[in-house]
Amino acid sequence: MNTSKITLMFLFFVAVVSGQQKITIENIYGGTFRAKGMDELQSLKNTNQYTVLNVDMASRTMQIDLYDFATLKKVSNLIDTKNHKELEDGIDSYTFDASEKKILIACNSKKIFRHSFTADYFLYDIASKSLTKLFDFQIQEPTFSPDGTKIAYARENNLYVYNVASKASTAITTDGKKNSIINGITDWVYEEEFAFVKAFDWSKDSKKVAYIRFDESAVPEFSMSIFKKDLYPTIDTFKYPKAGEKNAIVSLHLYDVAANAVKKVDLGNYNDFYIARIKWTNDSNILSAQVLNRHQDNLDLLFVDGTTAVAKVVLNEKDKAYVDVTDNLTFLKDNSFIWTSEKDGFNHIYVYDKTGKLKNQVTKGNWEVVSYYGFDEKTKTIFYQSTENGSINRDVYRIALDGKNKVRLSKNIGTNAATLSPDFKYYINTFSSASQPTTYTLNEAKAGKEIQVIENNQALAEKLKAYNLPKKEFFVLKTAKGHDLNAWILKPVDFDPSKKYPVFMFQYSGPGSQQVADSWINSNDYWFASLTQQGYIVACVDGRGTGYKGADFKKVTQKELGKYEVEDQIDAAKVIGAYSYVDAARIGIFGWSYGGFMASNCIFQGSDVFKMAIAVAPVTNWRFYDSVYTERYMQTPQENASGYDQNSPINHVDKLKGKFLLVHGSADDNVHLQNSMQMMEALVQANKQFDTHIYTDRDHGIYGGKTRIHLYNKMTNFIKENL
Repeated sequence: MNTSKITLMFLFFVAVVSGQQKITIENIYGGTFRAKGMDELQSLKNTNQYTVLNVDMASRTMQIDLYDFATLKKVSNLIDTKNHKELEDGIDSYTFDASEKKILIACNSKKIFRHSFTADYFLYDIASKSLTKLFDFQIQEPTFSPDGTKIAYARENNLYVYNVASKASTAITTDGKKNSIINGITDWVYEEEFAFVKAFDWSKDSKKVAYIRFDESAVPEFSMSIFKKDLYPTIDTFKYPKAGEKNAIVSLHLYDVAANAVKKVDLGNYNDFYIARIKWTNDSNILSAQVLNRHQDNLDLLFVDGTTAVAKVVLNEKDKAYVDVTDNLTFLKDNSFIWTSEKDGFNHIYVYDKTGKLKNQVTKGNWEVVSYYGFDEKTKTIFYQSTENGSINRDVYRIALDGKNKVRLSKNIGTNAATLSPDFKYYINTFSSASQPTTYTLNEAKAGKEIQVIENNQALAEKLKAYNLPKKEFFVLKTAKGHDLNAWILKPVDFDPSKKYPVFMFQYSGPGSQQVADSWINSNDYWFASLTQQGYIVACVDGRGTGYKGADFKKVTQKELGKYEVEDQIDAAKVIGAYSYVDAARIGIFGWSYGGFMASNCIFQGSDVFKMAIAVAPVTNWRFYDSVYTERYMQTPQENASGYDQNSPINHVDKLKGKFLLVHGSADDNVHLQNSMQMMEALVQANKQFDTHIYTDRDHGIYGGKTRIHLYNKMTNFIKENL
C-alpha cells in the first residue's frame, strides 16, 4: 500500500472519529446557521388573527400575510410588494390603525442611532388596495390617532399632525433645531438608556397629543470624524451628556388638536429630572408620566389633567440604589392599573386602583417576573413570563388578578415566550434551549396544551448534525469567597479528561444583564464552538451585578462598577483553573462594551491569572460615558470620585503582564473611541506592549460588509497565537 493511500485513510479515519465539519467565521456571518423566524409578528386586536412579514427569496418580494390564530391557516395576503413598484426595495416595518383597515408601511429606513431612524412611509388601505406615499421626504415615528383620521409624526426636531382625508399637515411645534431643541423625539441619551424614541402619545379620544420637549442647547457636544473615501473627513457633532455634565432640560406639553393650542404641564416641583415614560390612561383626559430624579432612586408616577395641565403624584417608588423604569404599566377599564416593581427584592406584578392605592400584590416569591404579556378582562387573568423555574430559564404563566389559580403554561425547560391572541384563548409559544433551535407552536391558553407546530427549525437542526456542536453544560460555580454564580462551559467533543486544556472565558457582566441562559445559541456561540474544534475550552460566568437573581444580587455593585464583577471573574478563573483538565497558565478572557471594560480590568488586575484578553469597544473610564447610565449606578464623578477612578482599567495599565488586544470602531457614538485612545496612551506611557485595531467608520456594533468576518478572524488568530 503506497504512502498517499495510507495518508488518505488516516485523514478519513480522523474525520469519522471527530465527526465534525469545521465551523468557519465565514459560515457564521454568511448566514449558514440562520434560523427561521416569524418576522414582524403582530397580534391583531379586533379579530382573532395575527400577521407576519414573509419574504419570497425566489421572486425577491415581501408579503404581509394574515393568519388565523385558531387554525394557523393563512387567511389572506394583505399586501405583496410585487404588486407595488414603489415597494421594490422591500418593507422594513409596518403598523396598523385601530380599525386594522389601514397600514403604515416603512421603507428605505436610514439609521440615526441605535433605535432611531427616518424612513419613507406609505399609507395602505386594505379594502381598496390603494397605496399612497405620505410625503416626498423622510419622517420619524408616524403614529395613527385612535380614530384613524390623523397621523402624528416628527420631522427635523418638530412635531406635526397629518390629516388623512385632506392630506394636509399642521405643525404642533416650530422651534425644533439640530443640537438645540427636539420635540416629540428623544435625545441621544434617552434613546440609548431609557430605550425609547417616540416621545409623544395620542389621547384615547384622539383630541390631544402629549409630547416631551428637549432643550439640549446647554448639553456639551461630542464630535467624531467620518472618513468614508473622501479627500477630507467630515465631522459628526451631536449632544452627549457625560457623567456629571449638563443634561437636556425636559418639559411636558399637551397639544389640543381642535384648538391648535399647546399647554405646558407644571413640573416646577422637580429639578434636574428625567421624564422616562409618558402614556395616556383609559380616561381620555388623564395622561400618565414617570418622572425620575437625576440619581434615579426616586420615581413618581404622575397623573396629568388634560384640561388644566395640572399634575399630581399617584405612586412613588424609592430605592437605596435605583428604581427601574417599567414598560408594564397597563390601565384597566376603570383606570386602575397594573405595575411591576422589585420593591420586595424581586420584580413582581402589583395592582393599584385609579387613585394609586395598592389593591394587591399579584405575584410573590424569590424569582423574577421578566415580561408582562397582558390582561384578559373577561376572566380577570394576567399572563406573564418569569424565572420561577430557575434564573437561567423562562416560563409562561397565567394567574388571576387576585393572585390565585396560578398555572404554568409552558412545558419545556429552557426559554419560553408568548404572543397572545386577542381573545386570550391561544398563544404562540416561542421556545428554545441551548440544544434546541427556536420552535414556534400554537398553544391553548387555559392549560398551555400544544395544538400545532408552526416552525421547529428542523432543517437547521439536521444541518448542524454534521458540525457535531459541543454541548453547553450549565452549572453553579462557587467561588472561594462563597458566591454562587451561574456558569456554562463548552468542551471539545473529543474531550479527554487526562489532558490539560487552555480556557477562553467570555462575559458581559453589566448591571442586570445575563449571558448564562438556557436559550438557543447566537453567532458568538458558534464562534466559541469553532474554538472548541481548535482545542480550547470556553466558559462563561455571570458574576454579582448581573440580573434575574433578585435586587440584592444585582445592586451589590452600586457606586463600585467594576469592583465585585472583576473580583468574581478572577475568582471564577481560579476555580476553573483548578480543574484537573485545565491548564491554569493558559486562561484568557473576552468581552464587548461593558464586557470590554471587564476584560481590560481582568488582564490588568488579574495579571497572574489571565494570560491574554480581548476588549472590544470598552469603557475605560466611567467619566467618559453618558450621564443616564453611569449615574444610575455610580452617581456623579463629583459625588463618587473614588468609585470612578479605583475601578477604571485606564488607571491599572501598569499591571499588564499578558497579551492584550484592544478593538474599537472609529464612529462609535455610544462608547466613544476616546476611551480606547486614552487607554492606548496610558499603556504607551506605562511602556506596555499591546495590540490594537480601529475599524473605520464603524459604530458600537462594528459590522457592515466583511467587517465582522475580519474582526472574528483577527480575534481567533490572536487567541491561537497567545493562548
